[in-house]
Amino acid sequence: MSKQWVYLFKDVDKAENYVGGSWDGVRSLLGGKGANLAEMTRIGVPVPPGFTVTTEACNAYLAGGNKFPEGMWEQELAAMKTTEAATGKVFGDPEKPLLVSCRSGAKFSMPGMMDTVLNIGLNDETAAGMVALTGDERFVYDSYRRLVQMFGSVVLDIDDEPFEDLITEKRAEKGVKSDTEFDAADWKELTEKFKVIVAEEAGMEFPQDPYQQLRLATEAVFRSWNGKRAVDYRNAAGIRHDLGTAVNIQTMVFGNMGWESGTGVAFTRNPSTGENLMYGDYLLNAQGEDVVAGIRNTKKISELAEEMPAVYEQFSEITARLEKHYRNMQDVEFTIENQRFWMLQTRDGKRTAAAAIKIAVDMANEGLISRKEAVMRVEPSQVDTLLHPQFSMDAKNEAKGAGKLFATGVNASPGAAVGRVYFDADTAEQKAKEEGQAVIMVRPFTRPDDVHGMLAAKGILTSEGGATSHAAVVARQFGVPCVVGASDVRINLAERKMTVGDITVSEGDWVSLDGAAGEVYLGEITTIFPKFEEQTDLITLLSWADEIRRLQVWANADYPADAQRARSFGAQGIGLCRTEHMFFEEERLPIV
Repeated sequence: MSKQWVYLFKDVDKAENYVGGSWDGVRSLLGGKGANLAEMTRIGVPVPPGFTVTTEACNAYLAGGNKFPEGMWEQELAAMKTTEAATGKVFGDPEKPLLVSCRSGAKFSMPGMMDTVLNIGLNDETAAGMVALTGDERFVYDSYRRLVQMFGSVVLDIDDEPFEDLITEKRAEKGVKSDTEFDAADWKELTEKFKVIVAEEAGMEFPQDPYQQLRLATEAVFRSWNGKRAVDYRNAAGIRHDLGTAVNIQTMVFGNMGWESGTGVAFTRNPSTGENLMYGDYLLNAQGEDVVAGIRNTKKISELAEEMPAVYEQFSEITARLEKHYRNMQDVEFTIENQRFWMLQTRDGKRTAAAAIKIAVDMANEGLISRKEAVMRVEPSQVDTLLHPQFSMDAKNEAKGAGKLFATGVNASPGAAVGRVYFDADTAEQKAKEEGQAVIMVRPFTRPDDVHGMLAAKGILTSEGGATSHAAVVARQFGVPCVVGASDVRINLAERKMTVGDITVSEGDWVSLDGAAGEVYLGEITTIFPKFEEQTDLITLLSWADEIRRLQVWANADYPADAQRARSFGAQGIGLCRTEHMFFEEERLPIV
Protein backbone atom coordinates (compact mmCIF):
# COMPACT_ATOMS: atom_id res chain seq x y z
CA MET A 1 0.00 0.00 0.00
CA SER A 2 1.40 3.41 -0.98
CA LYS A 3 2.12 6.15 1.53
CA GLN A 4 -0.74 8.50 2.43
CA TRP A 5 -0.02 11.81 0.77
CA VAL A 6 -3.50 13.39 1.01
CA TYR A 7 -5.77 14.04 4.03
CA LEU A 8 -9.35 15.32 3.97
CA PHE A 9 -10.05 18.26 6.30
CA LYS A 10 -12.36 15.98 8.28
CA ASP A 11 -9.61 13.37 8.74
CA VAL A 12 -7.38 15.32 11.14
CA ASP A 13 -7.51 12.39 13.59
CA LYS A 14 -5.72 10.21 11.01
CA ALA A 15 -3.01 12.83 10.61
CA GLU A 16 -2.59 13.03 14.39
CA ASN A 17 -2.23 9.26 14.62
CA TYR A 18 0.36 9.26 11.83
CA VAL A 19 2.58 11.78 13.66
CA GLY A 20 2.13 10.20 17.08
CA GLY A 21 -0.42 12.61 18.51
CA SER A 22 1.73 15.74 18.33
CA TRP A 23 -0.04 18.90 17.12
CA ASP A 24 3.35 20.30 16.11
CA GLY A 25 3.74 17.16 14.01
CA VAL A 26 0.33 17.77 12.39
CA ARG A 27 1.44 21.31 11.49
CA SER A 28 4.65 19.92 10.02
CA LEU A 29 2.67 17.41 7.94
CA LEU A 30 -0.36 19.47 6.85
CA GLY A 31 1.17 22.94 7.10
CA GLY A 32 -0.23 25.63 9.37
CA LYS A 33 -3.14 26.43 7.06
CA GLY A 34 -4.14 22.81 6.45
CA ALA A 35 -3.85 21.90 10.14
CA ASN A 36 -6.03 24.83 11.19
CA LEU A 37 -8.62 24.18 8.46
CA ALA A 38 -8.85 20.62 9.75
CA GLU A 39 -9.07 21.76 13.37
CA MET A 40 -11.78 24.33 12.57
CA THR A 41 -13.72 21.59 10.78
CA ARG A 42 -13.39 19.38 13.87
CA ILE A 43 -14.74 22.04 16.26
CA GLY A 44 -17.70 22.92 14.05
CA VAL A 45 -16.64 26.20 12.43
CA PRO A 46 -18.16 26.61 8.91
CA VAL A 47 -15.30 25.66 6.56
CA PRO A 48 -15.81 24.77 2.86
CA PRO A 49 -14.97 21.06 2.33
CA GLY A 50 -11.57 20.12 0.96
CA PHE A 51 -8.30 18.29 1.50
CA THR A 52 -4.58 18.82 2.00
CA VAL A 53 -1.65 17.39 0.03
CA THR A 54 1.14 17.02 2.58
CA THR A 55 4.51 18.72 2.94
CA GLU A 56 6.05 15.26 2.58
CA ALA A 57 4.55 15.11 -0.93
CA CYS A 58 6.09 18.50 -1.73
CA ASN A 59 9.54 17.42 -0.57
CA ALA A 60 9.24 14.14 -2.49
CA TYR A 61 8.19 16.09 -5.61
CA LEU A 62 11.15 18.48 -5.38
CA ALA A 63 13.63 15.70 -4.54
CA GLY A 64 12.32 13.56 -7.40
CA GLY A 65 13.02 16.05 -10.15
CA ASN A 66 9.61 17.76 -10.03
CA LYS A 67 7.60 14.55 -10.36
CA PHE A 68 4.64 13.57 -8.19
CA PRO A 69 5.48 10.73 -5.78
CA GLU A 70 3.87 7.38 -6.51
CA GLY A 71 0.17 7.29 -5.63
CA MET A 72 -0.17 11.00 -4.82
CA TRP A 73 -2.18 12.08 -7.87
CA GLU A 74 -4.51 9.09 -7.52
CA GLN A 75 -5.14 10.03 -3.87
CA GLU A 76 -5.81 13.64 -4.91
CA LEU A 77 -8.41 12.43 -7.43
CA ALA A 78 -10.05 10.20 -4.79
CA ALA A 79 -10.21 13.12 -2.35
CA MET A 80 -11.85 15.21 -5.07
CA LYS A 81 -14.56 12.53 -5.43
CA THR A 82 -15.22 12.71 -1.68
CA THR A 83 -15.41 16.50 -1.89
CA GLU A 84 -17.90 16.19 -4.75
CA ALA A 85 -20.08 13.96 -2.59
CA ALA A 86 -19.90 16.44 0.31
CA THR A 87 -20.95 19.38 -1.87
CA GLY A 88 -23.36 17.72 -4.29
CA LYS A 89 -21.34 19.19 -7.16
CA VAL A 90 -19.07 17.58 -9.77
CA PHE A 91 -15.64 18.85 -10.80
CA GLY A 92 -15.75 19.68 -14.52
CA ASP A 93 -19.51 19.08 -14.90
CA PRO A 94 -21.24 21.96 -16.77
CA GLU A 95 -24.60 21.27 -15.10
CA LYS A 96 -23.49 21.44 -11.45
CA PRO A 97 -19.83 22.48 -11.52
CA LEU A 98 -17.54 22.22 -8.51
CA LEU A 99 -14.85 24.89 -8.42
CA VAL A 100 -11.86 24.75 -6.06
CA SER A 101 -8.97 26.89 -4.88
CA CYS A 102 -5.38 25.66 -4.69
CA ARG A 103 -3.39 27.36 -1.91
CA SER A 104 0.02 26.93 -0.34
CA GLY A 105 0.41 26.38 3.39
CA ALA A 106 3.78 25.81 5.06
CA LYS A 107 4.26 24.94 8.74
CA PHE A 108 5.17 28.55 9.52
CA SER A 109 3.09 31.38 8.09
CA MET A 110 4.73 33.19 5.15
CA PRO A 111 2.07 35.74 4.11
CA GLY A 112 1.89 36.14 0.33
CA MET A 113 5.24 34.46 -0.32
CA MET A 114 3.90 31.37 -2.10
CA ASP A 115 1.22 30.80 -4.65
CA THR A 116 -2.58 30.62 -4.82
CA VAL A 117 -4.93 29.88 -7.73
CA LEU A 118 -8.69 30.44 -7.39
CA ASN A 119 -11.71 29.21 -9.38
CA ILE A 120 -10.04 26.06 -10.73
CA GLY A 121 -12.57 24.07 -12.76
CA LEU A 122 -13.90 26.94 -14.83
CA ASN A 123 -13.69 26.57 -18.59
CA ASP A 124 -15.89 27.62 -21.50
CA GLU A 125 -18.44 24.87 -20.78
CA THR A 126 -18.62 25.16 -16.99
CA ALA A 127 -18.78 28.95 -17.26
CA ALA A 128 -21.86 28.63 -19.47
CA GLY A 129 -23.30 26.11 -17.01
CA MET A 130 -22.74 28.46 -14.07
CA VAL A 131 -24.46 31.30 -15.93
CA ALA A 132 -27.48 29.03 -16.42
CA LEU A 133 -27.41 28.03 -12.73
CA THR A 134 -26.89 31.46 -11.18
CA GLY A 135 -28.38 33.76 -13.78
CA ASP A 136 -25.42 36.05 -13.06
CA GLU A 137 -23.18 36.30 -16.10
CA ARG A 138 -21.15 39.15 -14.61
CA PHE A 139 -20.14 37.12 -11.55
CA VAL A 140 -19.23 34.06 -13.65
CA TYR A 141 -16.96 35.89 -16.08
CA ASP A 142 -15.37 37.95 -13.30
CA SER A 143 -14.46 34.59 -11.74
CA TYR A 144 -13.32 33.10 -15.06
CA ARG A 145 -11.00 36.02 -15.90
CA ARG A 146 -9.49 35.74 -12.39
CA LEU A 147 -8.68 32.08 -13.05
CA VAL A 148 -7.07 32.83 -16.41
CA GLN A 149 -5.08 35.71 -14.89
CA MET A 150 -3.92 33.75 -11.82
CA PHE A 151 -3.17 30.64 -13.83
CA GLY A 152 -1.11 32.71 -16.25
CA SER A 153 0.92 34.53 -13.59
CA VAL A 154 1.26 31.74 -11.02
CA VAL A 155 1.39 28.54 -13.05
CA LEU A 156 2.84 29.77 -16.35
CA ASP A 157 5.04 32.52 -14.86
CA ILE A 158 3.62 35.30 -17.04
CA ASP A 159 4.15 38.84 -15.75
CA ASP A 160 0.95 40.18 -14.22
CA GLU A 161 1.24 43.63 -15.79
CA PRO A 162 -0.26 42.79 -19.23
CA PHE A 163 -3.41 41.56 -17.47
CA GLU A 164 -3.62 44.59 -15.17
CA ASP A 165 -2.94 46.95 -18.09
CA LEU A 166 -5.99 45.61 -19.92
CA ILE A 167 -8.16 46.20 -16.82
CA THR A 168 -6.79 49.74 -16.48
CA GLU A 169 -7.48 50.42 -20.16
CA LYS A 170 -11.03 49.13 -19.81
CA ARG A 171 -11.64 51.42 -16.80
CA ALA A 172 -10.40 54.39 -18.82
CA GLU A 173 -12.47 53.39 -21.85
CA LYS A 174 -15.65 53.21 -19.76
CA GLY A 175 -14.80 56.24 -17.63
CA VAL A 176 -15.18 54.34 -14.34
CA LYS A 177 -12.97 54.25 -11.23
CA SER A 178 -13.58 50.70 -9.99
CA ASP A 179 -13.69 47.19 -11.45
CA THR A 180 -17.00 46.69 -9.66
CA GLU A 181 -18.55 49.01 -12.27
CA PHE A 182 -17.73 46.58 -15.10
CA ASP A 183 -20.65 44.64 -16.54
CA ALA A 184 -20.84 41.05 -17.80
CA ALA A 185 -19.82 41.99 -21.34
CA ASP A 186 -16.68 43.72 -20.03
CA TRP A 187 -15.53 40.69 -18.05
CA LYS A 188 -16.39 38.34 -20.92
CA GLU A 189 -14.30 40.45 -23.31
CA LEU A 190 -11.40 40.61 -20.84
CA THR A 191 -11.53 36.84 -20.28
CA GLU A 192 -10.98 36.26 -24.00
CA LYS A 193 -8.19 38.84 -24.13
CA PHE A 194 -6.53 37.21 -21.11
CA LYS A 195 -6.58 33.87 -22.95
CA VAL A 196 -4.75 35.55 -25.85
CA ILE A 197 -2.07 36.80 -23.44
CA VAL A 198 -1.63 33.26 -22.11
CA ALA A 199 -1.29 31.83 -25.62
CA GLU A 200 1.19 34.51 -26.73
CA GLU A 201 3.32 34.61 -23.57
CA ALA A 202 3.33 30.92 -22.61
CA GLY A 203 3.09 29.31 -26.04
CA MET A 204 0.10 27.21 -24.98
CA GLU A 205 -3.65 27.65 -24.84
CA PHE A 206 -5.33 28.15 -21.49
CA PRO A 207 -6.23 24.55 -20.50
CA GLN A 208 -9.92 23.67 -20.78
CA ASP A 209 -9.45 20.37 -18.91
CA PRO A 210 -10.18 21.06 -15.19
CA TYR A 211 -7.96 18.17 -14.09
CA GLN A 212 -5.03 19.58 -16.06
CA GLN A 213 -5.67 22.93 -14.33
CA LEU A 214 -5.61 21.19 -10.94
CA ARG A 215 -2.48 19.18 -11.65
CA LEU A 216 -0.50 22.15 -12.98
CA ALA A 217 -1.66 24.38 -10.10
CA THR A 218 -0.57 21.76 -7.54
CA GLU A 219 2.86 21.59 -9.16
CA ALA A 220 3.13 25.39 -9.20
CA VAL A 221 2.46 25.60 -5.45
CA PHE A 222 5.08 22.92 -4.78
CA ARG A 223 7.63 24.83 -6.89
CA SER A 224 6.82 28.13 -5.19
CA TRP A 225 8.50 26.78 -2.03
CA ASN A 226 11.84 27.44 -3.74
CA GLY A 227 10.82 30.75 -5.35
CA LYS A 228 13.06 33.76 -4.69
CA ARG A 229 10.56 35.67 -2.56
CA ALA A 230 9.89 32.59 -0.39
CA VAL A 231 13.62 31.96 0.09
CA ASP A 232 14.25 35.64 0.92
CA TYR A 233 11.42 35.59 3.45
CA ARG A 234 12.65 32.38 5.13
CA ASN A 235 16.15 33.81 5.38
CA ALA A 236 14.80 36.95 7.05
CA ALA A 237 12.44 35.05 9.37
CA GLY A 238 14.88 32.26 10.27
CA ILE A 239 12.70 29.49 8.82
CA ARG A 240 14.35 26.25 7.68
CA HIS A 241 14.46 25.58 3.94
CA ASP A 242 13.74 21.84 4.16
CA LEU A 243 10.18 21.95 5.54
CA GLY A 244 8.27 22.11 2.24
CA THR A 245 4.76 23.43 1.73
CA ALA A 246 1.44 21.65 1.81
CA VAL A 247 -1.22 22.27 -0.86
CA ASN A 248 -4.80 22.92 0.23
CA ILE A 249 -7.56 22.14 -2.27
CA GLN A 250 -10.80 23.71 -1.06
CA THR A 251 -14.31 24.17 -2.40
CA MET A 252 -14.73 27.71 -3.71
CA VAL A 253 -17.19 30.03 -2.03
CA PHE A 254 -17.70 33.35 -3.75
CA GLY A 255 -17.42 36.83 -2.34
CA ASN A 256 -17.90 38.32 -5.82
CA MET A 257 -21.45 37.03 -6.30
CA GLY A 258 -23.00 40.48 -5.85
CA TRP A 259 -23.53 43.01 -3.08
CA GLU A 260 -24.81 40.37 -0.62
CA SER A 261 -21.38 38.74 -0.82
CA GLY A 262 -17.91 39.81 0.23
CA THR A 263 -14.53 38.83 1.58
CA GLY A 264 -12.17 40.05 4.26
CA VAL A 265 -9.16 39.63 6.49
CA ALA A 266 -9.25 40.45 10.19
CA PHE A 267 -7.27 40.19 13.42
CA THR A 268 -8.95 39.45 16.73
CA ARG A 269 -6.81 42.23 18.27
CA ASN A 270 -5.07 45.23 16.78
CA PRO A 271 -1.76 43.89 15.38
CA SER A 272 -0.14 47.34 15.54
CA THR A 273 -1.05 48.37 19.09
CA GLY A 274 -2.34 45.16 20.70
CA GLU A 275 -5.64 46.80 21.64
CA ASN A 276 -8.39 44.24 22.32
CA LEU A 277 -10.60 45.32 19.43
CA MET A 278 -11.35 43.58 16.11
CA TYR A 279 -9.14 45.00 13.39
CA GLY A 280 -9.34 44.33 9.68
CA ASP A 281 -10.61 45.07 6.20
CA TYR A 282 -13.27 43.74 3.89
CA LEU A 283 -14.79 44.35 0.47
CA LEU A 284 -18.21 43.55 -0.88
CA ASN A 285 -18.53 41.88 -4.28
CA ALA A 286 -14.86 40.82 -4.30
CA GLN A 287 -12.55 37.84 -3.90
CA GLY A 288 -9.85 37.51 -1.27
CA GLU A 289 -6.90 38.55 -3.42
CA ASP A 290 -8.53 41.98 -3.86
CA VAL A 291 -8.10 42.61 -0.12
CA VAL A 292 -4.62 41.26 0.57
CA ALA A 293 -3.03 42.43 -2.69
CA GLY A 294 -3.77 46.04 -1.79
CA ILE A 295 -5.11 46.82 -5.29
CA ARG A 296 -8.41 48.21 -3.94
CA ASN A 297 -8.93 50.49 -0.96
CA THR A 298 -10.92 48.53 1.59
CA LYS A 299 -13.58 49.11 4.25
CA LYS A 300 -12.90 48.81 7.98
CA ILE A 301 -14.26 45.62 9.52
CA SER A 302 -16.43 47.61 11.95
CA GLU A 303 -18.54 48.80 9.00
CA LEU A 304 -19.63 45.20 8.35
CA ALA A 305 -21.75 45.41 11.51
CA GLU A 306 -23.85 48.05 9.77
CA GLU A 307 -23.98 46.44 6.32
CA MET A 308 -24.61 42.83 7.43
CA PRO A 309 -25.44 42.79 11.17
CA ALA A 310 -26.38 39.09 11.38
CA VAL A 311 -23.23 38.02 9.53
CA TYR A 312 -21.08 40.28 11.73
CA GLU A 313 -22.59 38.78 14.87
CA GLN A 314 -21.73 35.25 13.67
CA PHE A 315 -18.27 36.41 12.64
CA SER A 316 -17.62 37.96 16.07
CA GLU A 317 -18.75 34.81 17.88
CA ILE A 318 -16.54 32.55 15.75
CA THR A 319 -13.42 34.72 16.02
CA ALA A 320 -13.82 35.00 19.81
CA ARG A 321 -14.12 31.21 19.98
CA LEU A 322 -11.01 30.75 17.83
CA GLU A 323 -8.92 33.13 19.96
CA LYS A 324 -9.94 31.26 23.08
CA HIS A 325 -9.29 27.88 21.41
CA TYR A 326 -5.80 28.78 20.16
CA ARG A 327 -5.01 31.05 23.15
CA ASN A 328 -3.48 33.64 20.86
CA MET A 329 -4.45 36.57 18.68
CA GLN A 330 -5.80 35.18 15.40
CA ASP A 331 -5.47 36.39 11.81
CA VAL A 332 -8.52 35.14 9.90
CA GLU A 333 -9.70 35.14 6.30
CA PHE A 334 -13.38 34.82 5.50
CA THR A 335 -15.87 34.92 2.65
CA ILE A 336 -19.55 35.78 2.67
CA GLU A 337 -21.59 34.18 -0.13
CA ASN A 338 -25.13 35.54 -0.33
CA GLN A 339 -25.15 36.36 3.41
CA ARG A 340 -23.71 32.92 4.33
CA PHE A 341 -20.48 33.10 6.34
CA TRP A 342 -17.45 30.84 5.69
CA MET A 343 -14.01 30.71 7.34
CA LEU A 344 -11.12 30.13 4.93
CA GLN A 345 -8.17 30.40 7.32
CA THR A 346 -7.04 31.12 10.84
CA ARG A 347 -3.49 31.47 12.12
CA ASP A 348 -1.59 33.19 14.91
CA GLY A 349 -1.39 36.80 13.73
CA LYS A 350 1.83 38.64 12.94
CA ARG A 351 2.20 41.67 15.20
CA THR A 352 4.47 44.57 16.04
CA ALA A 353 6.77 44.55 19.06
CA ALA A 354 4.44 46.88 20.98
CA ALA A 355 1.43 44.69 20.16
CA ALA A 356 3.28 41.49 21.09
CA ILE A 357 4.03 42.87 24.56
CA LYS A 358 0.55 44.28 25.17
CA ILE A 359 -1.23 41.14 23.92
CA ALA A 360 0.98 38.90 26.07
CA VAL A 361 0.32 41.00 29.19
CA ASP A 362 -3.42 41.34 28.51
CA MET A 363 -3.90 37.62 27.83
CA ALA A 364 -2.11 36.74 31.06
CA ASN A 365 -4.31 39.18 32.97
CA GLU A 366 -7.39 37.68 31.26
CA GLY A 367 -6.35 34.18 32.36
CA LEU A 368 -5.89 32.85 28.81
CA ILE A 369 -2.17 32.18 29.35
CA SER A 370 0.21 32.11 32.32
CA ARG A 371 2.68 34.85 33.17
CA LYS A 372 5.52 32.54 32.17
CA GLU A 373 3.89 31.96 28.77
CA ALA A 374 3.47 35.72 28.38
CA VAL A 375 7.18 36.28 28.97
CA MET A 376 8.16 33.48 26.58
CA ARG A 377 5.96 34.87 23.79
CA VAL A 378 8.01 38.06 23.54
CA GLU A 379 11.36 37.89 21.74
CA PRO A 380 14.30 39.90 23.12
CA SER A 381 14.57 41.61 19.72
CA GLN A 382 11.00 42.89 20.14
CA VAL A 383 11.91 44.59 23.42
CA ASP A 384 14.86 46.19 21.63
CA THR A 385 12.59 47.41 18.81
CA LEU A 386 10.25 49.08 21.29
CA LEU A 387 13.12 51.26 22.51
CA HIS A 388 14.17 52.48 19.06
CA PRO A 389 14.00 56.22 18.23
CA GLN A 390 10.68 57.94 17.50
CA PHE A 391 9.79 61.34 16.11
CA SER A 392 9.44 64.04 18.74
CA MET A 393 6.02 65.68 18.82
CA ASP A 394 7.65 69.12 18.82
CA ALA A 395 9.57 68.31 15.64
CA LYS A 396 6.42 66.99 13.96
CA ASN A 397 4.42 70.06 14.93
CA GLU A 398 7.19 72.29 13.61
CA ALA A 399 7.18 70.35 10.31
CA LYS A 400 3.40 70.68 10.05
CA GLY A 401 3.65 74.40 10.71
CA ALA A 402 6.20 74.69 7.90
CA GLY A 403 3.84 72.92 5.47
CA LYS A 404 5.97 69.77 5.30
CA LEU A 405 3.17 67.24 5.96
CA PHE A 406 3.13 65.56 2.53
CA ALA A 407 0.55 62.80 2.87
CA THR A 408 -1.52 60.73 5.29
CA GLY A 409 -2.71 57.14 5.07
CA VAL A 410 -3.39 54.06 7.16
CA ASN A 411 -0.99 53.62 10.10
CA ALA A 412 -0.09 50.05 9.17
CA SER A 413 3.15 49.50 11.14
CA PRO A 414 4.49 51.91 13.80
CA GLY A 415 7.92 53.45 14.06
CA ALA A 416 9.92 56.38 12.71
CA ALA A 417 11.79 56.10 9.41
CA VAL A 418 13.86 58.72 7.63
CA GLY A 419 15.32 57.96 4.22
CA ARG A 420 15.59 58.57 0.51
CA VAL A 421 12.67 57.59 -1.72
CA TYR A 422 13.01 54.76 -4.25
CA PHE A 423 10.22 53.33 -6.37
CA ASP A 424 11.07 49.66 -6.92
CA ALA A 425 12.29 46.77 -4.81
CA ASP A 426 15.50 46.07 -6.75
CA THR A 427 16.71 49.67 -6.51
CA ALA A 428 15.71 49.90 -2.85
CA GLU A 429 17.71 46.76 -2.03
CA GLN A 430 20.72 47.90 -4.07
CA LYS A 431 20.82 51.39 -2.53
CA ALA A 432 20.44 50.00 0.99
CA LYS A 433 22.86 47.08 0.80
CA GLU A 434 25.53 48.29 -1.62
CA GLU A 435 25.54 52.01 -0.85
CA GLY A 436 24.40 51.93 2.77
CA GLN A 437 21.59 54.40 2.17
CA ALA A 438 18.54 54.74 4.38
CA VAL A 439 15.71 53.88 1.99
CA ILE A 440 11.96 54.51 1.95
CA MET A 441 10.39 52.16 -0.62
CA VAL A 442 7.35 53.66 -2.37
CA ARG A 443 4.92 51.62 -4.47
CA PRO A 444 1.27 51.92 -5.54
CA PHE A 445 0.91 48.57 -3.75
CA THR A 446 3.40 45.83 -2.94
CA ARG A 447 3.46 42.33 -4.35
CA PRO A 448 5.12 39.30 -2.77
CA ASP A 449 7.93 39.70 -5.33
CA ASP A 450 8.82 43.02 -3.64
CA VAL A 451 9.75 41.43 -0.32
CA HIS A 452 13.52 41.79 -0.79
CA GLY A 453 13.15 45.55 -1.15
CA MET A 454 10.77 45.76 1.80
CA LEU A 455 13.22 43.95 4.06
CA ALA A 456 16.04 46.30 3.02
CA ALA A 457 13.99 49.48 3.50
CA LYS A 458 13.75 51.65 6.62
CA GLY A 459 10.12 52.41 5.78
CA ILE A 460 7.38 51.59 3.26
CA LEU A 461 4.71 53.80 1.67
CA THR A 462 1.89 52.66 -0.64
CA SER A 463 -0.88 54.72 -2.21
CA GLU A 464 -3.34 51.82 -2.22
CA GLY A 465 -4.38 49.00 0.10
CA GLY A 466 -5.52 48.66 3.67
CA ALA A 467 -4.33 47.58 7.10
CA THR A 468 -4.35 43.87 6.17
CA SER A 469 -2.70 44.24 2.76
CA HIS A 470 0.52 42.41 1.95
CA ALA A 471 2.69 45.46 2.67
CA ALA A 472 1.13 45.98 6.10
CA VAL A 473 1.42 42.35 7.21
CA VAL A 474 5.08 41.96 6.19
CA ALA A 475 6.05 45.36 7.61
CA ARG A 476 4.51 44.58 11.01
CA GLN A 477 6.23 41.22 11.23
CA PHE A 478 9.68 42.65 10.56
CA GLY A 479 9.23 45.93 12.43
CA VAL A 480 9.42 48.18 9.36
CA PRO A 481 7.45 51.43 9.72
CA CYS A 482 4.72 51.47 7.08
CA VAL A 483 1.95 53.73 5.79
CA VAL A 484 -0.52 52.27 3.27
CA GLY A 485 -3.55 53.57 1.41
CA ALA A 486 -2.22 57.14 1.08
CA SER A 487 -4.80 57.77 -1.63
CA ASP A 488 -3.87 61.42 -2.31
CA VAL A 489 -0.42 60.35 -3.49
CA ARG A 490 -0.08 59.98 -7.26
CA ILE A 491 2.86 57.71 -8.06
CA ASN A 492 4.45 57.93 -11.51
CA LEU A 493 6.72 54.91 -11.79
CA ALA A 494 7.87 55.82 -15.31
CA GLU A 495 9.13 59.25 -14.21
CA ARG A 496 10.24 58.02 -10.76
CA LYS A 497 8.29 60.58 -8.76
CA MET A 498 5.20 61.03 -6.60
CA THR A 499 2.97 64.05 -6.23
CA VAL A 500 0.31 65.42 -3.91
CA GLY A 501 -1.33 68.46 -5.46
CA ASP A 502 1.50 70.67 -6.73
CA ILE A 503 4.17 69.12 -4.46
CA THR A 504 6.52 66.59 -6.09
CA VAL A 505 8.94 64.17 -4.45
CA SER A 506 11.47 62.67 -6.86
CA GLU A 507 13.55 59.54 -6.50
CA GLY A 508 16.42 60.14 -4.08
CA ASP A 509 14.64 62.90 -2.14
CA TRP A 510 14.44 62.66 1.66
CA VAL A 511 11.16 61.99 3.47
CA SER A 512 10.24 61.10 7.06
CA LEU A 513 7.60 58.44 7.67
CA ASP A 514 5.64 58.03 10.92
CA GLY A 515 4.11 54.56 10.83
CA ALA A 516 2.22 55.05 14.10
CA ALA A 517 0.40 58.18 12.92
CA GLY A 518 0.15 57.24 9.23
CA GLU A 519 1.96 60.42 8.19
CA VAL A 520 4.68 61.24 5.65
CA TYR A 521 6.72 64.46 5.86
CA LEU A 522 9.05 66.19 3.42
CA GLY A 523 12.70 66.19 4.46
CA GLU A 524 14.30 64.85 7.64
CA ILE A 525 12.65 65.05 11.08
CA THR A 526 14.56 64.76 14.36
CA THR A 527 14.07 61.57 16.38
CA ILE A 528 14.19 60.98 20.14
CA PHE A 529 14.50 57.89 22.33
CA PRO A 530 11.23 56.83 24.01
CA LYS A 531 11.01 57.10 27.78
CA PHE A 532 11.28 53.70 29.44
CA GLU A 533 9.06 54.71 32.36
CA GLU A 534 6.19 55.28 29.90
CA GLN A 535 6.34 51.67 28.63
CA THR A 536 3.91 50.33 31.24
CA ASP A 537 3.20 46.97 29.58
CA LEU A 538 6.91 46.35 29.05
CA ILE A 539 7.65 47.18 32.70
CA THR A 540 4.94 44.71 33.76
CA LEU A 541 6.33 41.99 31.50
CA LEU A 542 9.88 42.52 32.74
CA SER A 543 8.68 42.33 36.34
CA TRP A 544 7.15 38.93 35.52
CA ALA A 545 10.46 37.92 33.94
CA ASP A 546 12.16 38.83 37.23
CA GLU A 547 9.81 36.42 39.03
CA ILE A 548 10.86 33.42 36.91
CA ARG A 549 14.44 34.19 35.86
CA ARG A 550 17.49 32.44 37.28
CA LEU A 551 20.14 34.76 35.85
CA GLN A 552 20.87 38.37 36.70
CA VAL A 553 21.57 40.97 34.02
CA TRP A 554 24.53 43.28 34.56
CA ALA A 555 25.42 45.90 31.95
CA ASN A 556 28.55 47.11 30.19
CA ALA A 557 28.92 50.86 30.72
CA ASP A 558 31.65 53.23 29.59
CA TYR A 559 30.10 56.46 30.84
CA PRO A 560 27.86 57.55 33.75
CA ALA A 561 24.96 58.09 31.33
CA ASP A 562 25.27 54.45 30.21
CA ALA A 563 25.09 53.27 33.81
CA GLN A 564 22.04 55.41 34.53
CA ARG A 565 20.24 54.14 31.42
CA ALA A 566 21.09 50.50 32.18
CA ARG A 567 19.79 50.80 35.75
CA SER A 568 16.59 52.48 34.53
CA PHE A 569 16.04 49.49 32.21
CA GLY A 570 16.28 47.09 35.15
CA ALA A 571 19.93 45.97 35.11
CA GLN A 572 21.08 44.65 38.50
CA GLY A 573 24.34 46.56 38.27
CA ILE A 574 27.38 47.27 36.09
CA GLY A 575 29.39 44.18 35.20
CA LEU A 576 32.11 45.87 33.14
CA CYS A 577 33.20 49.50 33.13
CA ARG A 578 35.96 50.59 30.72
CA THR A 579 37.43 53.58 32.54
CA GLU A 580 39.78 54.58 29.69
CA HIS A 581 36.90 56.16 27.77
CA MET A 582 36.22 58.55 30.64
CA PHE A 583 39.92 59.29 31.06
CA PHE A 584 40.15 60.24 27.38
CA GLU A 585 37.49 62.93 27.71
CA GLU A 586 38.84 66.31 26.55
CA GLU A 587 38.69 67.95 29.98
CA ARG A 588 40.51 65.01 31.67
CA LEU A 589 43.33 64.42 29.18
CA PRO A 590 45.61 67.17 30.62
CA ILE A 591 45.27 65.63 34.09
CA VAL A 592 46.04 62.12 32.82
